[in-house]
Parts: sequence; structure tokens; C-alpha cells
Amino acid sequence: MSIRVGQGFDVHGFAEGRPLVLGGIRFDYPLGLAGHSDADVVTHALMDALLGGANLGDIGLHFPDTDVAYKDIDSQRLLAEVVQRVLKAGWRAVHADLTVLCERPKIGPRRGEMAAVLARAFPHPVTINVKATTTEGLGFTGRGEGIAAMAIALLTSTDAG
Repeated sequence: MSIRVGQGFDVHGFAEGRPLVLGGIRFDYPLGLAGHSDADVVTHALMDALLGGANLGDIGLHFPDTDVAYKDIDSQRLLAEVVQRVLKAGWRAVHADLTVLCERPKIGPRRGEMAAVLARAFPHPVTINVKATTTEGLGFTGRGEGIAAMAIALLTSTDAG
């Protein structure tokens, strides 16, 4: 059995008039995130970690923001497609660890819900861990200008050997 690790990172600034979606969960918050899709930074970081571990590039390669087909698309649909592409390439995720960086909204109370929604994209058992941290008022996240997310995914080969 072979193993690989992939890492992902995404960031989006806040924008008015958009819903805030993180890890597939809609938050009751006055601002959403700017982006071509639903701008779900958590899901995007996970997608990049999966693609990186399978040596398949990044989400910009597979779902370019110049393609109108992805305008305002639900990132959970894109995650399900990424999972299938990773499986087709001979890899499957067994664990993913995600960190959300923001001052607001508070992520902790909903991290279990986020992990459960993200895990639904996989046709096999996978553990998803979601953590959150502030940047102690420093940088763009500390100033409340946006949200960032990081992800690491552990993949194993799907072949028997």
C-alpha cells in the first residue's frame, strides 16, 4: 500500500449580499465571502489537499473561475467531483485535518456539523477533523476582512498491493 499527503489553502475576502458558507454549512452572518463559486474556503482547501495528494493539480485547473458553469456553484458538488477524480486516479482519502482562520463567526460550535457534511462527499469511510483559530487580531483575518482555511489530507492507494 502506498500513501501520500496533500495540502491545501484558500482565502476569500468578505462581501455583502452573499451567504456565508463554510464546510458546506450556511452561517447566520451579515457578510458572505467573495468568489466565483459559493467561496467556501474550507471546502476549497480540502479539495486542493485531495487533488495535491493524488498529483492532480489544483481546483483552478479543474474548475476555472473563468467558466460560467461554476458561477455560484455549491462547493459540495465540486468536492464530490474531486473525490471521484481522486478515486479514478487510484487514491482514496482516509483522513483530512482542516483549520479555519477567522475572528468571526465562531466556528467551534459547528465544527462537528461541518465535518459530517464534508464526509458525505466520500463513498467510503473517512475521518474529517475541523479546527478553528483566530489570528489574535493580526493580518487580514484579524482585521475581519476575510477568512482563510488550511487542509491536509492523507491518501492511500486503492490497489491491493
